[in-house]
Amino acid sequence: MVARLPKAEEREEPSMADMKVLEPGSAREPEWSDQPPPASTRQTNGTKMKKWKKVTLIVVGIVAFVGLAIGGVVWSRRGVVTVQTGKVQRQDLTQIVTANGEIKPVEQNQANVNANSFGKITEILVKEGDHVNKGQLLMRTEDIQQSASVEAQQAAVTTSQADVSAQDANVLSAKAALDTSQADLAQAAARLNQATENFKRGQELFKAQLISQQDFDQRLSDYKVAMTGKDSVQAHVGQAKAQYQQALFNRDSARAHVGQSKAQLLGLKNQLDQTVYASPLDGIVTSLPVHVGENVVPGIQNAVGSLLYQVSNLSIMTVEVKVDETDIPNVKMGQVADVLIDAYPNQTFKGRVTQIGESAVGRNTGTTTGSTTTTADEAKDFKVVVTIDNPPASLRQGLSATAKITTATRQNTVTVPIQAVTVRMRRELEEKDDKAKGKAESDLTVSSKDREKGKEELQGVFVIRNGRAAFVQVENGIMGPTDIEILKGVQPGDVIVTGSFSVLRTLKNNTKVRVDNTPTTTPPPAT
Repeated sequence: MVARLPKAEEREEPSMADMKVLEPGSAREPEWSDQPPPASTRQTNGTKMKKWKKVTLIVVGIVAFVGLAIGGVVWSRRGVVTVQTGKVQRQDLTQIVTANGEIKPVEQNQANVNANSFGKITEILVKEGDHVNKGQLLMRTEDIQQSASVEAQQAAVTTSQADVSAQDANVLSAKAALDTSQADLAQAAARLNQATENFKRGQELFKAQLISQQDFDQRLSDYKVAMTGKDSVQAHVGQAKAQYQQALFNRDSARAHVGQSKAQLLGLKNQLDQTVYASPLDGIVTSLPVHVGENVVPGIQNAVGSLLYQVSNLSIMTVEVKVDETDIPNVKMGQVADVLIDAYPNQTFKGRVTQIGESAVGRNTGTTTGSTTTTADEAKDFKVVVTIDNPPASLRQGLSATAKITTATRQNTVTVPIQAVTVRMRRELEEKDDKAKGKAESDLTVSSKDREKGKEELQGVFVIRNGRAAFVQVENGIMGPTDIEILKGVQPGDVIVTGSFSVLRTLKNNTKVRVDNTPTTTPPPAT
């Protein structure tokens, strides 16, 4: 419908035609004319109004059509998630454990020599970097007190040995006295026997009145004297035996004193020897932190003594690294490793695992798990030693290094990108399937066992099937730098969701997806 245009006489307001156009530079007010416009002017204005209405209707129609089209597209794409995809493929895969550490010689080829006694360093015969041989004299500390003690004890040993000689002579003298007493006892016993026989014959003769009373009394007196003499001599024999035993005891005591003096002398000589320091092995002096005139102290209880020097045999070099506790189960003895040393850029050294620590070491505290200072939630590492094959002669201990240990290899195995593997709870997947089948169960009808089962985490990937992302549970094998081995679940050529990370974290099973593999470009860093 076209609106009716008002007549000129019905207009209350002046029209554009009634206005007079001012000439440029004119300062007069516009003048209004009361005369009606010509008929040709009214026709022209009506035609323009009709064209304007048509244009307006066309524009509104176009806008409405575009809006409906956009709304239809949005409606059709409702619930569609944009994803990035990749294909399951076969390739060679290598699992590598990377750990950082430093270059060190073999433990048994390195020795730290600490002070054994109090004193001042009086002589240093080597400098750092010198090659030394086992037993070579390297350093001395003052030994005045030790030398004096050794000389005094040597004199004590000599005195003890002289005392032993004197006691040996006493033993011989006591033995001679004992022998004499025993001989006297034999004579006394013989005289007693003779006197006894004479007395017995005298008794018989006296009874027969063949001898006088005087003769009988004499024989009785001789018998008693002989008996008393024997008892006296026998007492002397006992005394001589006691003296002999005492002489033997004194001699043994003197010999024990000699042994004790010699033992004390040995200890004092050892203290004197501890003022002299030699090389414990063939190698190089790798550390010499002390100077002549410096006082050193020995170790006390748990505190080690002053470090004097370090000798290392650098013919066999290792890199000692700390491997994370999550990777240590994959590390085995004899596995090959590539060693990268910061001081040798663009060079890779080969090596093998030769030692794996049994005790975990706290990453922050540096103490083993047996220590009371470690905490349960502290990250822990294990020490792993990799022996370098054919190390260069210029290699020095303490250099920073990285060991890349090859823990497993697979040839032509099925792999997917690591980021494609995700985890979902069984409950999330089952709820999606129940909704698709129109099933619904109340939480009251679900047993506690089923609830616990529903919390089970399943590992899998999202496979693109008929425009939807279907969660497929997989069983993985070894893990490479960017890809992971899949033992069961998908086949080469399957299209899987690989990104983005935010999408994979929230993607639901059987969700409609739109594939967009357009590479994203990151702006260059600001200079």
